[in-house]
Amino acid sequence: MQRIINFILNYRNSFLYGFLALIALILTIRSHSYHQSRFFNSSKWITGKVYGSAESVSGYFSLREENSKLVQENERLRRLLFNSPDEIQQTLDTTQLEYTVTNAKVIKNSFSSPRNYLTISKGRNSGIEQDMGVITTRGILGIVENISSNFSTVQSVLNTKSNINAKIKNTDYFGSLVWDARDYDVVQLVDIPRLVPLVVGDTIVTGAMSSIFPENIPIGVIKKYDLNASKSFYNIDVELFNDMANVKNVYLIKNKNRREIKELEQLTTDE
Repeated sequence: MQRIINFILNYRNSFLYGFLALIALILTIRSHSYHQSRFFNSSKWITGKVYGSAESVSGYFSLREENSKLVQENERLRRLLFNSPDEIQQTLDTTQLEYTVTNAKVIKNSFSSPRNYLTISKGRNSGIEQDMGVITTRGILGIVENISSNFSTVQSVLNTKSNINAKIKNTDYFGSLVWDARDYDVVQLVDIPRLVPLVVGDTIVTGAMSSIFPENIPIGVIKKYDLNASKSFYNIDVELFNDMANVKNVYLIKNKNRREIKELEQLTTDE
């Protein structure tokens, strides 16, 4: 207590000066309309800045909730997109849909090794199954390889084992999408016949020969191309739409007819 008293006594002149200055400022503002107007305008500006900053902080912390809502809405819209118009009319009965869509988050991602994988936040308990297709809002990402109760691993398109049916957009010319383990943003489309007219910048999408991905999901654009050793087919470099080093929200696609298709194909092969 004595220290406080000593502090006040030591700085009594400064405190007195501040008190008198405050009184003079108040009297000046009250006696002159111009100063009064300036004071209230300044106080409103400061108050507005404070409230604006508070709103920005509040908005920042609500982004997670808003982002979650957007992801769920995208899931619903993509479910409609991947199904035919007749099936869309029956969307209240999800058993009628050929494709189902589930959202998840990437919790681990690799893109610099020859065989890259991602780990996602959903597994068997969320209905995730092996060989479900995985995409983002920009394009394909990979295929589910292994699952546990709550997590799944995804074989990335940046994997030397990856082989996905793909085609040139608005044509029926299709081939296999593979990766040569060189650039993390470029994959290769092979087995496209040399008679096919190609243009750098053409869009590459998923083909109709896949039982995993719906047709026409974006993949990337042609970066360059040349003929293979036999001069019969093109080797095409495809620049991916996805930034493979920066993926967070993903969608898993299930073809409800895939098992029946694979069983029939296996039966036919065994005959």
